[in-house]
Amino acid sequence: MNTLVEFNDKVISGYLTSLVGEEGLKMIGDMPEGDVTDEEIATKSEVLLNTVRRTLFILYENKFAICRRERDSNSGWLTYLWHLDFSDIEHQLMREKKKLLRNLKVRFEFEENNVFYMCPQGCARLLFNEATETEFLCPMCGEDLAYYDNSLFTGVLKKRVDDLSSI
Repeated sequence: MNTLVEFNDKVISGYLTSLVGEEGLKMIGDMPEGDVTDEEIATKSEVLLNTVRRTLFILYENKFAICRRERDSNSGWLTYLWHLDFSDIEHQLMREKKKLLRNLKVRFEFEENNVFYMCPQGCARLLFNEATETEFLCPMCGEDLAYYDNSLFTGVLKKRVDDLSSI
């Protein structure tokens, strides 16, 4: 395999699985060396051709697949040759980490700076202003809303922010 990616690394395999799924990950692992057609990849990896094409497109969008076109001089048909290049995966993972960290910080601040009320049936969780508009009654079932202590959730968010910041 010429992908230069460590599949035993949980972060890398998890990231690739989130991009292309289990079948896509199998395709990557079984992909032949050098420039190959999507049909050759499907045959070698025993992954459906449509799945191979979808996976290649996703990898191409994320700059992990490189495509080269060749025109057959006799028939005029175009052949697309593919190979994988994961040399930039560490940089891509850092960008994903920064995006996740940014989103977690925004969510933490939202949770930290608001007061919530929740239906005891679990129908809805409302901000204080929304709860006052419904006169502290659940808009779904009509039950009385109760104050919702989100300190456990904000604690988990804070820990995740701290853990990601230290990596």
